[in-house]
Amino acid sequence: MSLTEYVHLLRRWGWILVLVAMLTAGSAYVLSKAQTPVYKSTILVGVQPTRPDLGLTESAKTLLRFYVAVINSTVYAQKVIDAKQLDREAGSLLGDVTIASDESRFVIQIDVKDRNGDVANDIAEAWADQFVSWRNEQNATVAREDKVNAFKLDKAKYSLFRPNTKVNTLAGAILGLLLGGLIVFFVEYREAEVIRSPEDVERVLGLPLLGAIPPAETAAAARGRARARQAR
Repeated sequence: MSLTEYVHLLRRWGWILVLVAMLTAGSAYVLSKAQTPVYKSTILVGVQPTRPDLGLTESAKTLLRFYVAVINSTVYAQKVIDAKQLDREAGSLLGDVTIASDESRFVIQIDVKDRNGDVANDIAEAWADQFVSWRNEQNATVAREDKVNAFKLDKAKYSLFRPNTKVNTLAGAILGLLLGGLIVFFVEYREAEVIRSPEDVERVLGLPLLGAIPPAETAAAARGRARARQAR
């Protein structure tokens, strides 16, 4: 298809693309607003060896993964439940928590999702406190130069996790454009053999158009104008 044909196609069916995109974007917006918001709280816990020794530092990197395995467990979930007196099951609470280590910064990040942002903050803070307390207990049994300290880098902060109304609405609009494009393609495919204009004859038959019979109304009007000219 030439550029002119694409322009003609858009002029003819562009309203379908716009309509479907508006419908899907509006639906995505309404559905997003109807969802119950979920918030994610994040807290960072630093892990630092007492002695700035290369060997101990490398060991601490390895230990970070071990620390994550320790605190990312139902045992720690139950400790947090007991500390905050939460009406939750340990397994259910653990499913809302994500814990990962960043070895380049010696940091363990704890993310907690909840429908209440303040509750998510409390759980994240409690989880970090339990980890810091555990490290303090472990440090009490080793020499000072072999200690690995843990401390909270900042207070827990929450932000909206879902729904992301803007992203959902944009995705709905894009989906609508795609669906509209499929609809236009289907309609054009069904009407591909329908001849409405001289250009359609050339397109379907692949032959140049030499002449065309005008519609009856057009021919009658032409004859009327010819008689009028002869009468003058």
